[in-house]
Amino acid sequence: MRRVALVTGAGSGIGRASAVALSEAGFTVVLAGRRPEPLGAAAAEVGDDAVAIPCDVRDPDAVRTLFVEIEARLGRLDLLFNNAGTGAPPVPIEDLSFAQWTAVVETNLTGTFLCTQAAFGLMKRQSPRGGRIINNGSLSAWVPRPLSAPYTATKHAITGLTRSMSLDGRAHDIACGQIDIGNAATEMTVPMRTQGVLQPDGSSMLEPTIDPAHVARAVVYMATLPLEANVQFMTVMATKMPFVGRG
Repeated sequence: MRRVALVTGAGSGIGRASAVALSEAGFTVVLAGRRPEPLGAAAAEVGDDAVAIPCDVRDPDAVRTLFVEIEARLGRLDLLFNNAGTGAPPVPIEDLSFAQWTAVVETNLTGTFLCTQAAFGLMKRQSPRGGRIINNGSLSAWVPRPLSAPYTATKHAITGLTRSMSLDGRAHDIACGQIDIGNAATEMTVPMRTQGVLQPDGSSMLEPTIDPAHVARAVVYMATLPLEANVQFMTVMATKMPFVGRG
């Protein structure tokens, strides 16, 4: 029986690369995302057995519908990769709008919570029970970039959620871990490679990035462990990026 994986934010970047890699590792992959066109293109890249379901993870009803459809069509869920995320413009906190703050919180934190809540319910009642949840964290949870309060705050919260999920999942054979990613070459990091990003000393500099395929390989490793083993936290980053000793 092929295991079933759900990847949110699967239309591009890390989500898309991870969906492809998980399929190659033997999972039937459900791809979820807000934008139908890139989602469909990603599903076509994954293969014929991929399932693309448009879903805005900020919407409780949409998430509920997503999980009902997964259970109806595939019968179970073995892996949830909470990958959907977004950031806000790098502006002083006093210039950040409420809408910008809310968009980041609802996507990065509330969306992860809603998908996790639904996954816990399904993984508890399916037979055989249990499964694995991987949260996309960030190096910003440990060392923030300048002018990144919404993103950094939500990624700190994800780390707390990961720890709580890991504890609460034990009794139900649900393993939970987190991958913290540094400078993967995605749409979000284009400025790093083209125009430079703000540094703590006020300068701007180009930064090295890594192919999302390297991150996808790490996700597959975490995903394919037996449930009695878990990667609690993993960091995958560009070797020469300014992180260790950043600033």
